[in-house]
Amino acid sequence: MFSVRMLALIFLTAALALSLSCGGKKEEATPSSNAGPVWKPTGDEGNITGVISFTGTAPAPRKMEMENDAACAKLGDQFLDDVLVKDGKLQNVFVYVKSGLPQANFETPSTEVTLDQKGCKYVPRILGVQTGQALKITNSDDTNHNIHPTPKLNREWNESQLKGQGPIVKKFAKQETLIPVKCNMHSWMLAYVGVLSHPFYALSAADGAFSIKGLPPGEYELEAWHEKYGAKTLKVKVDAKADAKADFSYDGASAYVPGSLKVQPALVLP
Repeated sequence: MFSVRMLALIFLTAALALSLSCGGKKEEATPSSNAGPVWKPTGDEGNITGVISFTGTAPAPRKMEMENDAACAKLGDQFLDDVLVKDGKLQNVFVYVKSGLPQANFETPSTEVTLDQKGCKYVPRILGVQTGQALKITNSDDTNHNIHPTPKLNREWNESQLKGQGPIVKKFAKQETLIPVKCNMHSWMLAYVGVLSHPFYALSAADGAFSIKGLPPGEYELEAWHEKYGAKTLKVKVDAKADAKADFSYDGASAYVPGSLKVQPALVLP
């Protein structure tokens, strides 16, 4: 009787192990979420506005060497847009709420965010999406491209997109700032995607201005991120139905490496 029971136990253990290992092809993880209910505005929300200043001398624009692709070369002289400074203001700084938000889930937008390939560049160079939100990649160029995000936390993928081909739609499951996106066919092409679990982020415009709207009253830590000049943080308090001010400043004397595609370490939100 003892041997029969032992044999049954062995078969049961083997069957359980088989059922756990044969669950089918593993799908991409569902979007990460915070504990708590779905967040809803109450009418007491405030805003954060600010300006990104730039002191010192901005680096001279660098010409993109595109001779290896005739379709890109015929566009004429094109310059990298990694550092855009005008009248002492810095463009393309990604600003987001790093901490201080309530423990809640934020609804995923039904709208798509578009990343285009136009003029043999990624347009825009910096963008933000929420976890689970659709990122639509289009190709407006008269040449083929290759889209290759290299995340640390999300699933890496690498797909070609021929000229005239329809959009490629992808989603990121985990929050991660910021994910570099390269083109394996054109070494000068680079973009960054900030993936957040909430909608409270913005990108500085040509005049350096940014605005994050609809924040519940509270104290927050903001982070401003630039691909060449790094990250800066700032504490700010948002009062009910009021605008809070948060300005950042970057110095042209800080580390800038011409021609480098080295990215800042990924910043993981809590």
